[in-house]
Order: sequence, then C-alpha cells, then structure tokens
Amino acid sequence: MEILSQNFAIFTFNRIDDIMCGRYSFTQNPDPALIVKPEGTDIQWQPRYNLAPSQYAPVIPQRDSRRIHLMRWGLIPHWANDIKIGFMMINARAETITEKAAYRDPIKRSRCLVLADGFYEWKKTASGRQPYRILMESEKVFYMAGVSDEWIDPEGKIIHSFSIITTTPNELMEGIHDRMPAILNKEEGKKWLLARDSEEVIPLLKPFPSTLMKAYPVSPLVGNVKNDSPDLILPFTPPPTLF
Repeated sequence: MEILSQNFAIFTFNRIDDIMCGRYSFTQNPDPALIVKPEGTDIQWQPRYNLAPSQYAPVIPQRDSRRIHLMRWGLIPHWANDIKIGFMMINARAETITEKAAYRDPIKRSRCLVLADGFYEWKKTASGRQPYRILMESEKVFYMAGVSDEWIDPEGKIIHSFSIITTTPNELMEGIHDRMPAILNKEEGKKWLLARDSEEVIPLLKPFPSTLMKAYPVSPLVGNVKNDSPDLILPFTPPPTLF
C-alpha cells in the first residue's frame, strides 16, 4: 500500500469546545496525482490549519487505499433524508460503533483513514476554555481511524462523507479532554483498511501512546472557522489571570 509507506514533506451546532474531535489540521501538500477530488466539483486541496465539520478533507478509503480522496467531514448515512444530519455525526464513539445504525455497515465495508498532523481540543481553565493543539512528538503525519458512507442528494449528486472515531483519553489527553481520536500507526492503518472482518479491527480503537505525543496552547482564534492560517498552529501564551 504505497500511501501508507510514503513520507510526506512535513507533513454551529454544539459549541466547538463541547465536542470531540471538532477541529484538526493537515498542513501538508501531497502529490496532486494522488488526490481524487469529488465528482462534479472544482474543489482543490490546499494545506489547512483549521479543518471544520462540513468541509472537505483528505481521506484514504478502504475501497481505494492507494489514493487520497477529498470527502466531506460529517457522515451522511446513505439512508438519510437531509444533508444536515452530517453536522451531528462528525465523530463516532469506538465503544458503540457496532451498535449504531449509521455506523454498522460502514465499519464493515467502508472504513477509512483520516490524514492529520494535529488536532485541537479545548481545556477548561480558571480563566475559561483554552484551545490546545495535540500532535505527534515527531510532528509527522498520523492516521485517525474513520468510517465513510455515500449519499445521493435530491439532485442526484453523490456525496462521500466520513466520521472520525474517538476513544478514551491517554495520559496526555486526560488533562485536556475526556476523549481523543483513535489514532493508528502505519501497520495498524494497513490492517484497518485491509482486514475483511470488522471484528479484527475493533481492538485497534484504543488510546494512542502518550509518550509519542505532545500538546501546547494555541490562539483562541482557532475557534472561528473563518480563520485558517499558519498562525493558528503557533504556540500561544495565555494572558495572566488577576486571581
């Protein structure tokens, strides 16, 4: 599987700080020849510092594991009546993914890997909620386990969408949030896409080792989906509190 062995160059519903995982980044620029854009659109990939629900993001699907497909974040089940359901399905809990109607089929036939180089979470502090960027200690690209589906809108347009699977936090994340994405290493990612039996991959949905990750505070500007610039991933020093 060529993509999983390739190294890239560096690689308003609920409040954003009440959901998990609600924002992430993929600031890389893969070979355009590897990217499959949505049919009937002129959507082009460019590095993103603040990916948000309903936006298109790079995903490696089970059905085509040698290329990167741009899919809409927020799974729209094939049986849905309204595209808006995707806003409520940006995440799938690992503990119940085989039980929920929207995910029972995707976990069997349309698993995917969501490419990222960091994700954001909001930590409760005495002065309010402080966003943090969480990433690999190596700062390399990583894979978040996901599931996808195909939905046809009333005009007959096919929309491919996905959810990011979340699990319980590791030691690093415990101090920031009570959930984290189910992150997979390269070998786990291959198994996630290639395993025929979904029961084989459920054990992969566990907390990623905290020793391989790091986190730092970032600007509150990341909370606004209109902001999407390299400044958002820079370390931020929160202002001192009076008490």
